[in-house]
Parts: sequence; structure tokens; C-alpha cells
Amino acid sequence: MFSRKKTRPKSAQLVEAWECMDSGDVPGALRLLRAGAETLPLGEVALVVGRAAEAAGFDDLRKAAKKLAAGPESAEAQYAFGYACVERGLSYLAVPALREALRQRPGALAVVRELVAAYEREGRHGEAVEVLARHESGFSDWPDRYLLAYNALMSGDLDLANRHHALLPDPQDEMWIPTRDRQRRMLDRAAEAARVSPLDTQDLRGWQYVMGGTVLGTLSPFGFEAAMTGRYAWLQDSHDQCLRGLLRLKTLLESAEVRPGSVSLLPDRGSQILGLAAADVLGLPAQPFEAGRENTVVIAYDLNELGETDEGPEILGQLFERVPGQVLHEHASNWTDPPVITADSVALLHQMVMAPWDEQLHADEDGEMDPAPADDRPAARIAAEIVGADPTPEEGDGETPADPDDRFAEFAEAVRGTWLRGDRAQLNSSGPVPSSQFD
Repeated sequence: MFSRKKTRPKSAQLVEAWECMDSGDVPGALRLLRAGAETLPLGEVALVVGRAAEAAGFDDLRKAAKKLAAGPESAEAQYAFGYACVERGLSYLAVPALREALRQRPGALAVVRELVAAYEREGRHGEAVEVLARHESGFSDWPDRYLLAYNALMSGDLDLANRHHALLPDPQDEMWIPTRDRQRRMLDRAAEAARVSPLDTQDLRGWQYVMGGTVLGTLSPFGFEAAMTGRYAWLQDSHDQCLRGLLRLKTLLESAEVRPGSVSLLPDRGSQILGLAAADVLGLPAQPFEAGRENTVVIAYDLNELGETDEGPEILGQLFERVPGQVLHEHASNWTDPPVITADSVALLHQMVMAPWDEQLHADEDGEMDPAPADDRPAARIAAEIVGADPTPEEGDGETPADPDDRFAEFAEAVRGTWLRGDRAQLNSSGPVPSSQFD
């Protein structure tokens, strides 16, 4: 008997993705699909996704892809495929399928909600607003009006967000109460921050505060106009930068009139070093971390690094519900892989960081970059060097706006009414982004 060959895509980009699957390169195939998700034919996309889903053991997605490949014009198949893609973390593939399903079934709220979910996961909040606004006459307050207010907030349209949040009645289903309260807190924080901060698509500090109540201490002096807006990509950290972050923390505490009585030391080496330096900078005694200690600053170098220690997961759980006067400061926070809890204060945002005491790269006499060994000296000696470092910010590439200490203090004073009443769980969003990013 002859075996039936699998139907193959014909589009050049999808042929390349198919060949990736032939070699077992599922991530490579998905990267190609992401690059062409908005323009590639749905039926052919489904052929590749079906193979990827089979390789990953995602039977629901495999079945939905098979159905779409057999009937790419079917709104039912488009919806089922989009739904499965959202569930499996492939929202960029869900968007075109759900958009086409909605075109065929205008007003179908199930499709609207799933498309909005896909847009949200891709950070495309402005497009979610457009879809919801077109269907306002038929939608319900929960979840639809809430979703409109939320996505308006996340796209930077505070007037629209406030207007629709004000129209929301109390939810009959108690599951929506925490969601409503969180959105109210976000809008309250936005109202305070807006007094001194533009809250536009380049206002990283403002939006970090609106989203989770975190005050961002410093801005990267590199790549501001290249969509980094104050975030670091790869960072080789320094004692100077550590001191600058601690001085910003001191300014924040003073401006917000928060007067801790101690510094709490976390168990990982980076946090021990930085915590000892913080105690010196703040003029406070240092004590080992205890979950129930009030009126203390808990110092973490990197919360993800803390989470990898034996005690880390338990400590992170204890810090989720902080006691009165307990302030959590994180020096280097990963914005592409955020920690499970939100700090009250963060010195900088990065994608990848090399701590000053870890193995770092240094130029030799010929200008070649060679690794220098990690600094294994006692934590107290390294902390003393941090305290004696130079906190003057790097000059950078000249694109990042000036961020003087008095402007930071002005921001801290403006938001002190809502600071320390933030949200503990990470929102996993970088805030409003220019729509051109998705062109």
C-alpha cells in the first residue's frame, strides 16, 4: 500500500517553516510564523501549526489546526483555532484567525472576547479598545465594559478608561471584585503620577508606577529612542550603579516620608552585599530577614536570583503580603522575565545582568574582551566599596532625557499617597507602546 503524503504549504515562508519541522526545529518554525502571522494564508499556517502541536503534544491545538486546514473559510474553524492558540501561548497566530471569524460573524461576543484576549497577550491594547468600542451597544458590563476600561488604561487613554470604569456597576459575580479593585488602584495611581509625569508611551517610570505601584529609580542612558525608553538590554552592572540605585531609594523614602527602622538582609549573596551597603547608605541597622518584621526595608539584588535559592520560594511567598511599613526594594529587575512579585522600589530594569561581583568582561591591553574572575571577597568588603563608589550616571548615547535627583524627588512626593498600596502580583506588561511597533 502507498502512504498518503501530508499536504504541504505553498507560500515560500511557510515552506521554510515546514522544512524547520522536517528537521525538528519547532521554535524556528514558530519564529517564521510570527514574522508573517498577519499576512500568511490561514489554511497553510494551520498545516505548520498542526505539525508543531503534534510534536509538542498539544492535542487540542492539533485538532483545531487540522480543522482549519480542511476548511480555512469556516468561521467556526477559525474561532476554534484562535481559541486553542491563545490557550497555548500563540496569541500572535490567534489574532488573524479570530479577526477573520469576527468579520464573518459580526457582533459575536464570544469571538470579540477571545480576540481581545489575544490582543492583550500581545500588548496590542489599542486594537483591543477599537474592537470593544465597535461592539459597545451589545456588550455586557462584566466582562466587556471592564475590558474596554482596562485596555484603554493600558493603551494610555486615561480619559476613556476613567469614563468606562465609572460606568461599571458592582459586579454580581464576586470573582470580578478583586479585578475591579485592582483597576481602581491603577487609575488612582495614574491620577497621582499624571500631576508630574506625562504618562505617554515613553514615560517608563510613570507606567511602571501605574501598573504595579513600583517606583523606578534610574533610567538606562542607552537606546531610549530605539524603544528601550529607559530599560537596559544587557547590563554589566557596577558598584557605581548599585550606589546610585540606593541613593534613589533613600530619596524615595525621604520624599514619601517613610521612616524604616532597619534593613532586612535576604539570604542570597547578591542581596547580602547590597543589603549591607543599603544599611550604611540609609544609616540603619542590618538584620536577617524575618517575614513579620514591620518598618523595615527588604533589599534584594535580583528577585529571580533569590527565587533560585533553597529558601527563596518561601520568602517570595512571605513578601507577597507585606506587613505594615515593610518596603521591598529590588536593584536589578528583569522586565522580560519578571519576578513573581512586584517590588515597591526598583533601581533599574534589564533583560540580562552581570552583577559586579560575578564574572565580568574586561578589555585587555589589546582591546580584547576577556572574562575576569568573580569577586569572592566577604560581602561586607564589597558593600564598603559600593558605599564609596561614584554615583554619577553614565553619559550614554545622549538620547535619554535628563533625570536629575530633584525631578525624581518630585515624582516620589507626588505619588506618596498611593505608594506602598500597590499590587503584589506582576502585570507582565511594559505599558503603552507605539502602535507602529505592530506595523
